Amino acid sequence: MTTLINFLGKGRYEKGGGYRTAQYRFEDNSKREVPFFGLALADYLKPDRLILVGTSGSMWDVFFERETSQSDQSLLELIEAVESDAVDAAHLKSHACRLAKRLGYPVDCVLIDYARDEAGQAALLKKLADSLEEGEHIAIDVTHSFRHLPMLALIAARFLSRVRNVVIEDIYYGAYDMKDASSDEVPVLRLKGMLKMLDWVDALSSYDKDGDYGVFSKLLIDDGMPESQARMLEAAAFQERVNHLEGARQKLSASLKAIAAHQGPLGSLFSPELKTRIAWVRKPERGQRELALADAYLARRDYLRAAIFLLEGLITSEVNRRRDNPTNYEKRDEARRALGQENWQFKKLDRLRNALAHGQRSPDNEINRLLNDENTLREELKRFIRELS
Repeated sequence: MTTLINFLGKGRYEKGGGYRTAQYRFEDNSKREVPFFGLALADYLKPDRLILVGTSGSMWDVFFERETSQSDQSLLELIEAVESDAVDAAHLKSHACRLAKRLGYPVDCVLIDYARDEAGQAALLKKLADSLEEGEHIAIDVTHSFRHLPMLALIAARFLSRVRNVVIEDIYYGAYDMKDASSDEVPVLRLKGMLKMLDWVDALSSYDKDGDYGVFSKLLIDDGMPESQARMLEAAAFQERVNHLEGARQKLSASLKAIAAHQGPLGSLFSPELKTRIAWVRKPERGQRELALADAYLARRDYLRAAIFLLEGLITSEVNRRRDNPTNYEKRDEARRALGQENWQFKKLDRLRNALAHGQRSPDNEINRLLNDENTLREELKRFIRELS
């Protein structure tokens, strides 16, 4: 089911009376000349339902004047109510029914206030959510809305996709200011790309929170990257989650090459930020990579993983000191046992890691002190990172 949501703002009068009409040109080069873009868009999309959203002073009369004669008393009352900013539900009911009969699908009118403040803006989102069913497909027209409402419509689209699980087909704008001087045709812009940009911003925030760069895979696929290349980010994230750092590094290195070569518009825009967030893979030494990850997980307040990578960094440092191979399990196990006997940093980190992993109080009062205060724990882990760097 597809629902078209039209935001209605104030009418614009031409000299001599009446509303300004325009010839709107769609992507398929079809054209429709109407005084209100929502009429053209409804004819173009042929939705299953139409929702008109406006205030007590919006241009309801423009949308409905074709459905009745100029002498109809209800239309005259509506025009007067629009002019005096006094439209209510009773003014709209009969006109919505007539329009629905002509179009062949339901027409609902949603009256909102002017959304001047936070309370009004939140109320608008709630009214829209209450007007929709789970899983609906919706298109939004912001052409004739009040100037601040397109920004709110963008937020509404994101909000509705989350709370009502609706699918945003597109956001439309009839760009009158871009009218072609030779043909007088007004292009119709599709603005769904802005929602995709918000998806990327969300993905960056999600990664900053939990370190899962797999959230970028689908976005890169949608942006034109081959699926096999984009999915490497998911595989790398899994390898990191199971503490297979070298496996993660190999897959991330391949991903960085694919990202550098990618020419998609949004991927290219966000790739510098993505590369920055996985820059640890470019560290030349394994120990440096482990400390970089410890620092990253500490920033995310994932204290267990921070402690794990600190321990691994300490072991790598000891293996390097012995001039052994840091990727060799037996050599790392030897270094681990030796550190457990003689290195106070390792002992303290190991006890801390165990307490974090098992969720139990430690027999070591110093460890319990760290676990009783987040700031103290964070500063102690920062100190370990500085000392090992």
